[in-house]
Amino acid sequence: MTSILNQHENYQQAGEAYGFPLIIKQLLNRAKIVSTNQTISYANKITYTYAEFFKRVNRLANVLKNMGLQAGDVVAVMDWDSHRYLEAYFAVPMSGMILQTVNVRLAEDKVLYTINHAKPKALLLNAEFEPMAKNYRHEAPSIEKIIWLDDTGFDDAEYGENDTKTAQVSMPDYVEGEYEAMLAAASDEFDFPDFDENTIATTFYTSGTTGDPKGVFFTHRQIVLQTLASTLATALNAEGQGVRYNDVYMPMTPLFHVHAWCWPYGATMIGLKQVYPGRYVSEVLVDLIERHKVTLSHGVPTILQMLLKEIAARGRRFKGLKLMVGGSKINEGLAKNAIDSGIEFMPGFGMSESCPVVARAVFDDKIDVMSMDEQISYRCLSGSPIMLVSMEIWDENGKPIPMDGESTGELVMRAPWLTQSYFKNPEAGNELWRGGWMHTQDIACITPDGTLKITDRLKDVIKSGGEWVSSLEVETILSFHPSIADIAVIGVPDEKWGEKPLALAVLKPEYTDTKAEDILALGHQAVEKGRLPKYSVPSEIKFLLEMPKTSVGKLDKKKMRMMYTEKLI
Repeated sequence: MTSILNQHENYQQAGEAYGFPLIIKQLLNRAKIVSTNQTISYANKITYTYAEFFKRVNRLANVLKNMGLQAGDVVAVMDWDSHRYLEAYFAVPMSGMILQTVNVRLAEDKVLYTINHAKPKALLLNAEFEPMAKNYRHEAPSIEKIIWLDDTGFDDAEYGENDTKTAQVSMPDYVEGEYEAMLAAASDEFDFPDFDENTIATTFYTSGTTGDPKGVFFTHRQIVLQTLASTLATALNAEGQGVRYNDVYMPMTPLFHVHAWCWPYGATMIGLKQVYPGRYVSEVLVDLIERHKVTLSHGVPTILQMLLKEIAARGRRFKGLKLMVGGSKINEGLAKNAIDSGIEFMPGFGMSESCPVVARAVFDDKIDVMSMDEQISYRCLSGSPIMLVSMEIWDENGKPIPMDGESTGELVMRAPWLTQSYFKNPEAGNELWRGGWMHTQDIACITPDGTLKITDRLKDVIKSGGEWVSSLEVETILSFHPSIADIAVIGVPDEKWGEKPLALAVLKPEYTDTKAEDILALGHQAVEKGRLPKYSVPSEIKFLLEMPKTSVGKLDKKKMRMMYTEKLI
């Protein structure tokens, strides 16, 4: 009888088997068959079908090829979240090129740094960013070709796949041409080749709070595996929480930031109806949610705050909006407001270096027996590891500690999609992967049932009188005061204790006369109930009109510490 090994050798010799590399073009396989009539919209400017989307991806690939670009070249994009960006997500890496998603919210000198570091040969440039990029011809010599992206001619009206832009677009003389015109002139047929799944597909730069931004990069294999695992982890959740075939997807995490959590890839893989909002303006976001009946999105807590404020101003509630929340820990006050406003939110955890999702909340039978307070507390944790992710908690000596829900240390992890290093910075990559595990710089514990609880960032932990203070725990307690719109706790120098906690708060408009002692009373009550140690309660609160945020909407505690340390010296 022929052995299985011999059968395998015979198949190889016959050349019948397809190797099926895990490359981004494979994510389109299902949608090309079942979703050709599904739609993709850019705000209220253009709507077309998936069938037209596939043609446009081919056209963009031909435009890049006709400009002389080759596999391995870097193509940068500076745009708001648009249909063009989604097309570049596929056409660029599927051509064997590397897509650089430029963080347009960084300071101009940092934007220029990231471009000069990645050295793109081509740039897709939104007209709004031309003042920022006008000197790149001289200051970023790697850029040889610029394609002009312009919304002129859409006229804020539905623009179908059979329409053409009629308005004259004004362009600088150094660009190759306008995006829509160049696509219209290109062939809609392109044969995307197979290649090594370990080919680099994307690069982008972390907004880091110290020094220059660091570039991370991901291969086709990593993006495909992340997309599959993240989608699966979400889909397995209960009705009302998990992704479904009939969902309507709209990102509220910028497409320049960690592939918008890989959900543009996931939504296209499934074949969902998609809406891209352009610039993030709260009124526009809510308008689009209501108009298109958006049911699936994701964002940082800042975005959630924007949505809640806007829907409250309209005197309405959300209906069936599932929002994946990450980027930073959500406090319980904001969580309660979200539930009251009709948002089903799913917390999770990830970082730029992790592509990004490594944990997602599990909604199963245990939720049904929880009280509302218990549910809110659970929803403010960081979920459980998704498939293929391994996590450990390490002490200061690099030794694993028990997952008992109490022992805290640094969270380290392994997964097949974690960045292997930093772009052109192997020393920082070696530090990231000390001991063969990726170091997150997050202080955490893991409960016996596998739920992850982030207690602080390593750099944000406060040490007062020799005792550690978790800023996140204090923020959670103070967030329950009805006046709080946003809250942060930082450590500032203190002669007696070395450091002491200081609270910074933004008040809701209707509570501007709230006194600091009324808010701090919640902290003192938590001490009496044994929820907080006495030394962790701030002695004062500074009221701000707006909280300092990073370019991706996270609390900028480094800037806060600088602001208030300087005032105390």
